[in-house]
Formats: sequence, structure tokens, C-alpha cells
Amino acid sequence: MRRYLRKLFLFGFFTIFYSSICGAQIFDSNKENPYNKVFIDTDNFGDSYLDILEVALPKLKTDSIKFSVLNDLAYYWHTRNLNKALSFAIRGLKITKQKKDTLWHGKFQITQGAILLRMEKLDSAFFVLQEAKRKVRKQDLPKLYTELGYVFERRGLIGKAADYALEALKLGEDLQDKRAIAMAYSDLSNLFWKQSKFDKGLEYGLRSVALFEEVGMNDLDYDFTLYLVGNNYLALKRQEEALKYYNHAIAIGERYGFYNNLSDIYISLTDLNAYLNKFEQAALAGENAIKYANLLDNNFMLMRSWLSLGNAQNLEGKYLSAIKSLQNSIRIATVDFGDNYYLSQAYNSLGRAHAGNHDYQEAYAAFAQYDLLQSKVFTAEADERISQLQTEFEVAQKENTIKLQETEIKKQKLRETLIIVISVMLFIVLTLIYYAYQNIRKKRILLQQQNKEKEFLLKEIHHRVKNNLEIVSSLLALQSAQITDKKTVDVMLHCQNRVHTMSLIHQKLYQRNNLSKVEMKDYFINLSQHVLDSFGNDNRISLKVDMEALEVDIDMAIPLGLITNELLTNAMKYAFPNNKVGEISINLSKSNNNEYTLNFKDNGIGFVGTEVSKGTGFGTQLINLLVSQLGGFIEKHNENGASISIQFCFDKIA
Repeated sequence: MRRYLRKLFLFGFFTIFYSSICGAQIFDSNKENPYNKVFIDTDNFGDSYLDILEVALPKLKTDSIKFSVLNDLAYYWHTRNLNKALSFAIRGLKITKQKKDTLWHGKFQITQGAILLRMEKLDSAFFVLQEAKRKVRKQDLPKLYTELGYVFERRGLIGKAADYALEALKLGEDLQDKRAIAMAYSDLSNLFWKQSKFDKGLEYGLRSVALFEEVGMNDLDYDFTLYLVGNNYLALKRQEEALKYYNHAIAIGERYGFYNNLSDIYISLTDLNAYLNKFEQAALAGENAIKYANLLDNNFMLMRSWLSLGNAQNLEGKYLSAIKSLQNSIRIATVDFGDNYYLSQAYNSLGRAHAGNHDYQEAYAAFAQYDLLQSKVFTAEADERISQLQTEFEVAQKENTIKLQETEIKKQKLRETLIIVISVMLFIVLTLIYYAYQNIRKKRILLQQQNKEKEFLLKEIHHRVKNNLEIVSSLLALQSAQITDKKTVDVMLHCQNRVHTMSLIHQKLYQRNNLSKVEMKDYFINLSQHVLDSFGNDNRISLKVDMEALEVDIDMAIPLGLITNELLTNAMKYAFPNNKVGEISINLSKSNNNEYTLNFKDNGIGFVGTEVSKGTGFGTQLINLLVSQLGGFIEKHNENGASISIQFCFDKIA
């Protein structure tokens, strides 16, 4: 008992797991229309597909999606179980009637008609389809006419069925609906086959297959068309081609569970194997045909399955078995069965079986029934209508070809005219582009010359400014040599260094190609060396400029240079008393958000006194003024000497 429960649990778990995976493929909540329709949006039509739709149905909120799922349940269940399919169709009809949705009510009636047709309720199917005709849109009519054509085909009215096939074809062409056209070709293939016009049947069947494959539809109707092509090949005694199409159709039918098509195909395989004297394989195919007909609960398929098995037994010489099989076939075909074509075939085969069994009286009676039914099916009117249809269609095809050729000629002339016009316009445009290019080229050359001249002038200006500042510095040096007061000499030295600080910037500018930016690392090194030399401390004080190469605008470089000059001067004067050996480091860095930080540090005696944030001399005032100009702030620390950090943002500079 425990083992049984464990197996039941595992089976349920894997069923839910597999269903959840498949369900995710069928319903996609990320799409505006979450339902992936089978054979259009997804190929996931396995054994669980219909179960997943049935489970999801109560959870659907949008009416249009709910109706679409319910209609698919009805339509695709009719390939497996007709009664269940009909129950879904009736359910859809009730809901759409309550919702007063006439369009969807008509669509459900088309599906109901297809199901009733396969349940041999031909009159009911015809009535329902006629009702649907005035409710649905034009694009739904090809499907409706196809089903109406099946009704008349089953009644043995081949000519009337052909009319509906032609109407569906015209609609498909008007709508440019390749699938509808493929379905019409498939119907014509079936009708020509029933009229024993196998070459034409094969022609239209192959056209249908090509169109189905062009639009990528591997659905129920494509599968049925493969079977029809196989039938026409078989009738033309081209067994290998027939077998190829039958096997392809079986692969699709078994993959998707199309029991009606599988029963059809195995019926034809029974005939094919019997014709090739492969009677064991014929018997096996006949049993498969009966099996799928029973699964579908379809008397039409079941009658034809017994018929094909009886035909095979006739060829094998098993007349008693054939009589039994054929009597089963005829018994299933009730009075209101409707399809005189297959019923006539059953009586013909039964007559041959009785004759083979030397029961000539029974054979005569069966052949009499065959003749009666044949006269109803193959009437002169039907044959004339098929011939007329063939002529009309061929004429229509030729007319279409002529129209297409005329349209193509007009398009060709239009293309030639457009090519000429475009060529003339292109020539004019290219000419204009050429002259515009020449003008732009001349302007570019002129601008390059002007730029070179301006660049030269700017360099000359920077050079002259630098020379003038050096003259000022030299004058200050000469003047300081005449002064004996030490304080005044110090002041003159500070002024001289400040002038040199600005002079050095202009020197850097005219020495580089970029006339608007100064590379600060090299500048700090040259500036620091000059200050050290001016105080005579180049051997006692070591300098470290620890930073990456960094270019800044001249508007930033001048105040930074003056600040650094003042900091170096203060360090020379106060940081290393009594000829103490020391080290100074300078660093300028830039962050991603355009913020700059200037770090100045020495390992001298540090700041002395309580007012570490304010200076008392001109140098300190100048530093504060320049930092304010940069829109920044100063932080001072005593950490193994004096440490000064200045932070500012270049965007804030006035």
C-alpha cells in the first residue's frame, strides 16, 4: 500500500512539474495577450496541452482570451474525443450568448459544425454553419465554407462541395490569406481524388502542402493534406512517394494526437500494404485504423477502417474474414450515415467477397446496392460540375497570371522611371555636394591658417608676458640688492617669487601645443625648485611631487601656483629652524565629480600656537583670498609636521 501511494505521489509530482513547464510556454504573462495559440505562437501541443488549457480556463479574466482558449479546447478535442469536444463547444455557445458576443458565438458555431459533421450529424452541422454565416467576419468565412463543403461531400454531392471549395479559394485570395488558400487547394485535391482525377488531385495537394510549409503551419489540416497527397500518389501506383507522405503524416499525427487523421492514414496504409501483398502489415495497419477510430468514437472512421480491412482480406483470399469485416462496415453505416461514396465501396467489396466465397446470390445483391449508390454519387451533373470547376479555375489562374504580368510590367516601368528620376536627382545632389565640399575645403584651409596665426600670436603673447614678468622679477632683485633692511629684503624676495610663479605658468603655456591648459606636476617641480634655490635650501630640504600628470585651465593654475608658492615660502621660513633637514611633499588630485584636492605636507615643527586655522601675515591672507577665489576650503593638521589640505570644485570658480 505504501509503495502504491509513493508511486501515486511521484506520478502526480512529475505531472504537475511537467504541466507547469508546458504551461509557462502556453501562457506568457509578460505579453499583452498572454495566450500562446498552438501552431501559431507555439508548437507545444503534447499530451498535456489540452489538460493545461482546461486547468487555466477558470483563472482567465479577459473574455476574448477565455473564448479563444475555450474554442481551441473544443476544436482540438475533436481530434481525440468528439463528445468531449462537443461539450466544450456548447459551453462556449452558452457563455457567448450570455455575454451577447455575437462574433464569438458565430466562431463557436463554426467549431460546433465541424464536430457535428464528424459525428455524422450532417443536417445539424449544416444548420449551425448557416446560422454562423451571418455572425462572423469575412476572414472567418473561408473556414466556414470549408466545413460546409465537407457536409456536401459527405452527402455525396461532390459538385456542391466543389462550389464551396471554390468560394473559399476566392475569399482566401481576396484576403491574401495563404492558409485559407492552402485549405481550399486541399479540399480540391480531395474532391478530384474522389472523382478519380488523380493527376489533378495530386497537383492541388502538392500546392496546398507548399503553402502550409511556407506559412509554417504543422497543424491538423497540414497533416490531413499530407494524407491526401499520399492517396493520390497511391492511386497513381506511385507507392514509394505515397509511403513517404503517409509516414510524414503519421509522425505529425502521433506527435500531436490527431486520432482522426491517424485513422485515415492507417486506412490508406492498409490499402497500400495489401496492394503490395504485405498482408501482415496490412492487417496491423487495419487494426491501428480501428483503434484510433474507436478512441475518437467516430463511426465514419470506424466504417472506413473495417472497409479497408475487408478489402485487404479480399486481396489475400480470406473471403469469410472479408465478409465479416465488410458487414461490420455496412452495419456501422446507418440509414442517415450520409456518405454514399464509401458505402458504395463497402457493397462493392462485399460483392467481391461473396463471389470469392461462391455465394453468387449474395454477391449479386451487394453489387446491385453498389450500382444504386454509385448512380447517386457519380452523377453526370457532378462530373460536369467538377469539369466546369476545373475549367473555371484554370481560366481564372490564367487571367490572374495575365493580370500579374501586366502589374509586373507597370511596376517595371515605374521602377525604370523612378531610377531615371533618382539618377538625375542624385547627379544634381552629387554636383551640389562637390561644390559644397570645395567651398568647405577652402574655408577649412583658411581657418587652419587663421588658427596657426592665432596660435602663434598667443604663444608670442605668453612669451612676452613671461619676459615682462621676468623683467619685473629682475628689477625686484636689483632693488633688493640696494636695501639693507632685512625685513624689506624678505618682502622683496617674496614678491620676486610670486612674480616668478606667474611667469613660470606663461612659460609652460607657450612651450606646449595646448595654449589653455598647464600640466601641474611638471609645474610644481619647477616652481618648488626655484623657491628652494631662492632660499638656498636645495641641499637641506628634499622635495617630493607625488601625483599623476594633470592638466588644468590657466584660471585655476595661477591661484594654485601662488598658493603653493606661499606654502613653500612659509615652510622655508618656519618649518625647519636651525638648519634642520626636512622633506616637503605636494599632491594635486581630481575626483570623478570634478572636485580637486591640493595636499601640502612637511615634516617640520608643525603649526605653533592655538590659532592653527588663521595666519597673521600677508602670505596667510593671500592664501585665504586665493582659496576663496577657487570656492574651496582649507583644513590644517599637525601630523609629524604641518599638513594642509585645500579642496575646491573648478565649476564654482567665479
